[in-house]
Amino acid sequence: MDYSKFFSEDVGSFMRSPVREIFKKVDLASIYSFAGGYPDAATFPLDDIRRISAQVLDRYGAKALQYGATQGVPELREVIARRYGVAVENVQVTTSSQQGIDVCTRVFANPGDVILTTSPTYLGALQSFKSYRADVRTLEEFGFSLGSRSRLPRDNFALRAHPSQADAWAPPVYEATGGHGCPEQAAPAADIPVKFCYVIPDFQNPSGETMTLPEREALVALAREHDFLIVEDSPYRELRYSGEPVPTIYSLAPERTLHLGSFSKIFAPGFRLGWILGPTELLDQIYVCKQSLDLCPPIFDQYIAAEFMGSGALDANLAKSIALYRAKRDKMLSLLEKYMPSGVTWTHPEGGLFLFLTLPEGFDTVALYDRALSAGVAYVAGSFFYVDGSHRNTMRLNFSFLDASRMEAGIRLLAEVIREAAK
Repeated sequence: MDYSKFFSEDVGSFMRSPVREIFKKVDLASIYSFAGGYPDAATFPLDDIRRISAQVLDRYGAKALQYGATQGVPELREVIARRYGVAVENVQVTTSSQQGIDVCTRVFANPGDVILTTSPTYLGALQSFKSYRADVRTLEEFGFSLGSRSRLPRDNFALRAHPSQADAWAPPVYEATGGHGCPEQAAPAADIPVKFCYVIPDFQNPSGETMTLPEREALVALAREHDFLIVEDSPYRELRYSGEPVPTIYSLAPERTLHLGSFSKIFAPGFRLGWILGPTELLDQIYVCKQSLDLCPPIFDQYIAAEFMGSGALDANLAKSIALYRAKRDKMLSLLEKYMPSGVTWTHPEGGLFLFLTLPEGFDTVALYDRALSAGVAYVAGSFFYVDGSHRNTMRLNFSFLDASRMEAGIRLLAEVIREAAK
């Protein structure tokens, strides 16, 4: 039977996650996996969860197992508001921060609307944007580069907040470099309004890089000048191992920023809880949208998370998690120095769960993947994180999941696969 006639037009825009496809095929315990974004299970506070679960049932009884408010239970919203210095009405609880990305896209973007993002960017965000048929453009296309590529925006940014302002800015000038913006390719339309820009400013997934304060301020100025929103995805911000914290974009521009947080990396991903901080006018539309998605976030999980965060148990557990992950990051960096062949470079993240490798030109980490997996080591090809699928000589490595005692064998094996591919 041909089922294709039953599918909506959106189905053609869905992207499969290469990470999830790996997990379907492979037992992670049987290989050296640097592929997923899994936290180390040793950071899950099992004793606290047992104790708090009993307290929640004693305190709330059947209420903890009933439906609840779409915005989230008041106890959790209040704890989040206190921790991050905002009013309770500026807090919306979500069923994971992935839902936060998805609901923002659903609420703000029509098919064909422009969403800006960095290059590379989080694969799960690209999946959401494309599923709603948004026109995903990179900040670099419009002259704004981040990280090691450039520290400040160039002067040729060409966006229009409104078509009526079409004479206000000149279109960008492109160099003959090929790919996006080459002379053979039409420049991005200068009169297309941008709905929002999506960024992960702290310990980005996949690169591990952190936006500097001048970069954040420049992006805020750009958003105000050209009148678009900023979706600040911040699931890793609390996991800093070195360097000094940088103010959030939300703190710089609360009137046009939606700040996404998550319990998945700082508590336990199985609870599927996150939150959005933002203007009440925007959160109200997200609240209405969420009513049709899941009615409410998991109630029992919320009460546990509220007690965990509000009692100080989160901070105590974070201290242990940070110490563990700092050691793992440092170990992976030293192993890359020890084993990787000449010409391979990588980022040096100050926090988070990932770093990004760049192999010499001519390597194709997508084509190399099956060989690596057959040898017993997994990574995620970096091209999946690029809007145009470019940079096929890159890969993302996760340092949080694999046990430290197995990390050296895994990195040594990956280096051997790369070395063999160069022959």
